[in-house]
Amino acid sequence: MKAYVFPGQGAQFVGMGKDLYESNEVAKEMFEKANEILGFRITDLMFAGTDEDLRQTKVTQPAVFLHSVILAKTLGEDFQPSMVAGHSLGEFSALVAAGALSFEDGLRLVAARARAMQKACELKPSTMAAVIALPDEKVEEVCASIPGVVVCANYNCPGQLVISGEEEAIDAACEKLKEAGAKRAMRLKVGGAFHSPCMEPARAELAEAIAATEFHNPAVPVYQNVDAKPHTDAAEIKANLVAQLTAPVRWTQSVQNMIADGADEFIEVGPGKVLQGLVAKINREVATSGHQ
Repeated sequence: MKAYVFPGQGAQFVGMGKDLYESNEVAKEMFEKANEILGFRITDLMFAGTDEDLRQTKVTQPAVFLHSVILAKTLGEDFQPSMVAGHSLGEFSALVAAGALSFEDGLRLVAARARAMQKACELKPSTMAAVIALPDEKVEEVCASIPGVVVCANYNCPGQLVISGEEEAIDAACEKLKEAGAKRAMRLKVGGAFHSPCMEPARAELAEAIAATEFHNPAVPVYQNVDAKPHTDAAEIKANLVAQLTAPVRWTQSVQNMIADGADEFIEVGPGKVLQGLVAKINREVATSGHQ
């Protein structure tokens, strides 16, 4: 069974989507529609901007979403998933690809999410850090022992976690995690503490936008970040999307559950190969490939 997976923030690169735009009429139309909806030419920044341009949350999130969703669309009849999932932002791409959201509504929600997250980041200095080579339980234990806000945010694969929270709490946690034997515990270059309580103002704002958007039951199950379980009910999907901003991304568990439910081939759709690498670390038996 084929599982299609969609990357999140961090997969972007200058030049992304340019070949698609130039070689496929459907893709070109969708990109131009996106420029119209967003009110600025995101294609200029994607195709010929700087790394700095692409690192802005309000640009990064729509850019990665557009690359993934338009690529899935151009696959036509070859796009035959049995199930889908997306990492953080990628969950929106997965929902559009599975028919739970229209392209236009998906893009509007991603733009609203990016704006809300950017605002939440500006309210209080916060960040994220990667932790390598410690068991999940140990990282959770250390985070719980630190004063202030610091939580596990991304369960990427065994031995690779991302923690998220207030800057001082993150620094204190990194020191303690290194003492506990982490091979690496270092800050990431991100705009703020995604998937942590620091995103509460953004969650409240996004909840309104999601409530006002029409969702449909997807054509195939969508394994959502919040609980790593398959969902086909539009109302459940909406509630999980709202919760996602302040809850951890349970990627390891999602992939394990997809495999338990019959997935033997994972196909990444979008920029980069990050998810293929994570899937291989979670389970070496399954096949991985990608469309970029």
